[in-house]
Parts: sequence; structure tokens; C-alpha cells
Amino acid sequence: MSSDFTRLLNPEQLRAVESLEGPLLILAGAGSGKTRVITCRIARLLARGAAQSSILAVTFTNKAAREMSHRVRGLAGRKLPRLTVSTFHAFGVRVLREDGSALGYRANFSIYDESDRGTLLKEAARELGFGRDLDLYAVAGLFSRLKSQLADWQEETERFRPLFKEYQARLRLHNAVDFDDLIRLPIELFEGRPEVLARYRERFRHFLVDEFQDTSLQQYRLIRLLAQESRNLCVVGDDDQSIYSWRGANFENLQLFEQDFPGYLEIKLEQNYRSTARILAAANGLIRNNAARKPKTLWSSLGEGESVTVVQPQDESREGEYIAGRIRAAALKERVPLSQFGVLVRTNSLTRALEEAFVHENLPYAVSGGMSFFQRAEVKDLLAYLRVMANPDDEVSLVRILNTPRRGIGRRTLEAAVETARARSCSLFGALSALLAAADSPLADKAREPIAEFLELLEEFRERFQKTKRQMAAALRGLVDRIDYWGHLVQDNPKAAVARWKLANVESLVDSLAAYEQDPDNLDPSLYQYLNRVTLMSQEDSQDQNGQQKVQLMTIHAAKGLEFDTVFVAAVEKDLIPHARAVEEGEANYEEERRLFYVALTRAKRRLTLSACRARRRRGELKEAQPSPFIQEIPRELLDFQELEEAELPPEDASLLFARMKEGLGKPESV
Repeated sequence: MSSDFTRLLNPEQLRAVESLEGPLLILAGAGSGKTRVITCRIARLLARGAAQSSILAVTFTNKAAREMSHRVRGLAGRKLPRLTVSTFHAFGVRVLREDGSALGYRANFSIYDESDRGTLLKEAARELGFGRDLDLYAVAGLFSRLKSQLADWQEETERFRPLFKEYQARLRLHNAVDFDDLIRLPIELFEGRPEVLARYRERFRHFLVDEFQDTSLQQYRLIRLLAQESRNLCVVGDDDQSIYSWRGANFENLQLFEQDFPGYLEIKLEQNYRSTARILAAANGLIRNNAARKPKTLWSSLGEGESVTVVQPQDESREGEYIAGRIRAAALKERVPLSQFGVLVRTNSLTRALEEAFVHENLPYAVSGGMSFFQRAEVKDLLAYLRVMANPDDEVSLVRILNTPRRGIGRRTLEAAVETARARSCSLFGALSALLAAADSPLADKAREPIAEFLELLEEFRERFQKTKRQMAAALRGLVDRIDYWGHLVQDNPKAAVARWKLANVESLVDSLAAYEQDPDNLDPSLYQYLNRVTLMSQEDSQDQNGQQKVQLMTIHAAKGLEFDTVFVAAVEKDLIPHARAVEEGEANYEEERRLFYVALTRAKRRLTLSACRARRRRGELKEAQPSPFIQEIPRELLDFQELEEAELPPEDASLLFARMKEGLGKPESV
């Protein structure tokens, strides 16, 4: 087996695989083959005589666990039924199934998801007399942070302590746990029952943790409890790719590991098997600006490759056109499969203009790491209004908006309308009108007024959409105000940040309609044509049932762990990358934003383009935008500034453009 490993691994990888005793920290840079190292290390342990049941490997997703198990079986050449490769939460389930009785749980306990948790919390709050204005979403978040030790009881949260106790009591009563309990309760079990911990320590003697930089404090505590006796703990990660603090990942776990396991061996994997040298040099130049990191420099034997392209489109529409055009040209001329193009954005709200450009270019695409812009509930609500304006007989859309926002039209009214429509062989819209006009109408008196107002609203705005030329966006904005859609969002989303995010999506839809009707190429823009265009924007997986390849459009967070031949990072602009909120929150968050951009750069194998618009629509207005300060941190000699026509700029023009960009690239004073 040694010759096989020598063939598969470089010297540092082989050293990591052969160092089987004692604590080991493997700093695995992006694209350095960490999964290969983990799987080969497990195979080496088995070849050296370690029992399958003595090995515990944990990672973060079921997909990663399945892939790891499959690769280990391939290396070992046999089935491994007693090998444990799982997620942290799945391991927690296993512990509680076996030994949860020590904490009072039966083996058939239920695991409550977010919806179940919300229902139980609502019942507990009603029992204790909390008012209807209680922000259950915020309270659930607080309880989750408390269980994960990301928060402590404060004076302003003390009033929720009885609710927390009631919620926990009801979970116990129902023999149920939530996802936070799957980590918390095994820790409680091991710390409170030494004999149980001793049994697990005797069973498991070798521990491997993948993506260690993404572990939470609780997850680290769990694995530390198990591994402290044997000290055979191998953690694999990259501090430069720690981008999940918002979901509990503890960046300082690397330091805790060093303190808790003195005498550990550290091995750096710096050879990158993914990207060309220029792309890696750009990423190295960026990330070295972070102070809180372990120094490492990625290198590649894949050749110098192309420079990193930087473009400044006039606005997001031109940005979408440019990216779609470049993809179309490369796919045709170079035969690059569409699935090998990754288009990355900081947030999901930035996908709309890109999606429209892909549709215009007839480029199949898939939105990953988030819902397609046109599939979001708030966008679908307003599109349903527009569809009824264009076609009052669209019953699916009419039912969607009938009581959105709530206007007192209930289920019985809808049933009466459906019955009338069947009896008269007319549409639901016609049935509502007929019920309102009929002297012997079955409608309750309290339902007549809201139906009348609803039909009047539709008629008024239908006329506005049909008669006004290139004023549809203004009409849509007027409709949003008239129905008080903002109030609806606030009522349905007590967390203000969520309501504001959804309102931004509504504004983006208005911008989309404005861009469509103001496009000079649309000689006679109509609502009907716009809606037909939008209908084409329904998404599936990256390959449909016919095997059709699709461009991958996703957030940078969703792209972690993936790689593409060609990567476009869109909206590389100040206040977006880094996000304005991170700039306000201080240096630690600013450095995480830099790590996020580093992840974006290192997804590219052969070609990388950064796009920063000169202006971008925000809340309906085209506002000046500045390039991200992170662009300035990439060594100038690695950047190739191009015009939209893709003609290379003369050196003197490139210098002027770079100087102009630098005007807005100073590091904020607050960080």
C-alpha cells in the first residue's frame, strides 16, 4: 500500500498520512487535496491494523460524509460497515439513541426542525401569557445562541428565561430534541456521566475533523472530550477560508486546539492542484493583509496562466450583458462546458440582472445556494398582481393575491366564488364580480366591502398598466404603496432585517421592469411581453433530465468547496464586498469579508474576472458605485484592466484607470 500512497500524494501529504500517532494540525490551503489526505489517512490507519470501529471522522454535510466513505472504501478495497464517517449532528443522534436514557430520553425521540420548534415555542409563549407581538423568530434565535454558548443571559433577555424553561420542559415532555440539542446534550452526557464518556473513549481511538475552521465552540468541546485521552486527533482546515462566523463557526478553535493538545505536529499543504499561478498569486496577495492567520503561500505547477481580468461596466445591466456575452463566446469558441462557468455574488439579491442577461442570451443557468430571484415569495406576490393585470382570468395568480396583503377575504368567500365559477362556467374573477352584483349573493356583509375594494384596485391599476407608455415601473411602485406591501412584510416577518431584505427584492423587481421598458431595443414594451420573459426564468438543477449543461450562479458562501474553469465575480464594489455591515462591525468582520473574497478567487481554475460597476440601482435610483478596496490589495502586475469590448487597454490608459479606481479604494477609517 505504501507505493500506492507515494503515487497518490506529494511529500507533505504523505507526511500527513503517515503521522498517525498524537495530535496533528493539517493546514490545507484551497485546492490542496485535503479530502485525498483524510481518506488516505483513514485507509492507512486500517492498513496498520486499527479497528474500523475505533475511527471517528466528522465533517459538516451528509454529501461530504458520503463522498469520504466512498473514497475510503475504494482505497481499502472492501466494505467498512463499522467505520464511523458522519456529520457532527448525526454523531450526536447516535450518542443519544444509545445513551440518551441517562438524560431521561427514550431511544425513539423526535428531532424537531425549525417549523416544529416554532410551533412548540408559540404554544409555550401562549401558555405563559406572552402577547401576540412577541417576535418568535428572534426568541428562537436567542435560545439557539444560548444552547450553543454563543450568548449569555443579559438583563434585557431575562424576561424570556421562564419561556426558555417552558420550551425545554415541553421538548422533554414530547420526548423531542431540536438541532442545537444534538450537540449540547452529548456534551452534557459526557461531562455529567464519566462512565459513559470512558466507554466512548475506549471505543474510539482515532479522530479526524474535516473543515475544522468551520467548527463551533460546542462542536470542538464535543470532539475534545472524546479525544483528550488518546490524543490521536487530526484536524484539517484552512484559517483563510473561515467564513461562517454568522452561523456559529469559531475562528479561535485553531488556537484552542494548540492550547489543549500541546506537542501537536503542524503540516502545511501549500501545493494547489486547482488554479494557475497568477490566480494563486492574486489570492495570496489579498489574504496576506489579514493579521489573524497562519502564514502560508499557495503555489501551483499548472503554469502561469492568464492575468486576472478587471472590468467596470456602466451598470448592472451592462455587467450582466458582458458576463453573459463572455460565457457565450467561450462556450462556442473554446468548447468550455456551461457547467464550468461559475458566476459568484456576495448576496442573493444581486442575481436579478444576471438572470435576465442569461435569459436574453439563451444561456441555461441554475441558481445555487439560494432561490432564483423570480422564485422568491415577495417577488412572486407582485408578479401575481402583474399577471392578473395582464390576464384577469389567471386563477392561480388571483388566488395568490386575493388576501395578500390580508384584506378580510376568507376561505368561505373563496369557496363561494369557486362554486359560482363552476355554475356559470366563468373565471374566478368573473365570479367575484357576479357575487358582488347579485341581489341574492351568499356573501356575508363583511366580505362585500373588501371584495369591492379589491376589484376596484385591480381595475384601476389594470388601466394604468395598459394605457401608460413606459410608465409600468411607476405604476408597480404605486401599487406596492397602495396595498401597503411594506406593512404586510413587517407583519409576516417580525425580524426587521428580514422584512427590509424582502423589500429590497421588491425594489429590485421594480428596477427590472424599469430597465425593460426603458430599453431602446424594446420598441413596444408591454406588460404581457415582460411577463412572458420572466416566465422563462424558472430554474432547475445544473443539469436537467436531458443532460443539459447550465451556468452556475451562486453566492460566494455557496461556492465554497467548488471549482470552475472560469469564474466571474460580479458586483465587486464598496459596501458589497466587503459588505457595509461588516465594515461597521470592526476588524474581525472585515477580515472575514476578505477571507470570503479569497474563497471567491480560489474557485477559479484557469480564468478569473472581477466586475465592478460604475453605478448600480438601489431603491429605484441609479447611484454611483466604487470598486471594492480589496481589488487594490491584489498586486497590480497580476491585473488586466479591460474595456467592455474586451480590447486590452494601452499601458498608459490602464495606469489612468487604475489611478481612478484607487480614488475610492482607501481602507475605511473604522477598521
